[in-house]
Amino acid sequence: MSARILVAEDDPKQSRLIRIYLEREGNTVQVVADGRSALERVRSARPDLVVLDVMLPLADGLDVCRILRSEGSDVPILLLTARSTEEDMLLGLDLGADDYLTKPYSPRELTARVRALLRRSRATGAAVRDALLRVGEVELDTARFEVRVSGRPVALTSKEFSLLEVLAREPGRVFTRTQIIERVFGFDSDVLERTVDVHVRNLRLKLEADPARPRRLETVYGRGYRLSDTSEGAGA
Repeated sequence: MSARILVAEDDPKQSRLIRIYLEREGNTVQVVADGRSALERVRSARPDLVVLDVMLPLADGLDVCRILRSEGSDVPILLLTARSTEEDMLLGLDLGADDYLTKPYSPRELTARVRALLRRSRATGAAVRDALLRVGEVELDTARFEVRVSGRPVALTSKEFSLLEVLAREPGRVFTRTQIIERVFGFDSDVLERTVDVHVRNLRLKLEADPARPRRLETVYGRGYRLSDTSEGAGA
């Protein structure tokens, strides 16, 4: 997959070489020549990755890296530098750089490092997206065990959360009580279908503006329950 890459390098020959190799990989590359421009471009363009030279005018690469991390940016950063001591390398990594390449370097090694950082970033992003489930105004963070409805935090029990997660992972799908028992409780012979109804009732008290006329957690008569993927439900 192509990526949007910002290259911050004040040596025109080096920046041109980096651009050529990264564009051969199918990426879109922008080049700036000083640290101040690098900061502005990251803030405005939100690139997928930054190749950042340490020795930049106006603001050096280490300062750029420190400022971006202090602002909460998680953009992958590959530092380029002529400094090769262990202390310099550790300083760059401590400031938030994801990788470090010393000059002189092979353009092929640089592109390989960029590919690896992009793969890692996309894998992390996919994991975060998988942990965050949104169905209409209902949002679940499965990593933090948090639920919000219209931005309002809602406290759920463990079983209520598990039941809601099952429904939220396939919004609009009707789950029978038996299927819910299997996914939430496991094959537990002591759990009755009535237990599911009780948990659904309690969830509605917490999720619905009017639990007697649910618009999110719907009953499909004769079948089971579903979490509506629209703001307007039809069940009761």
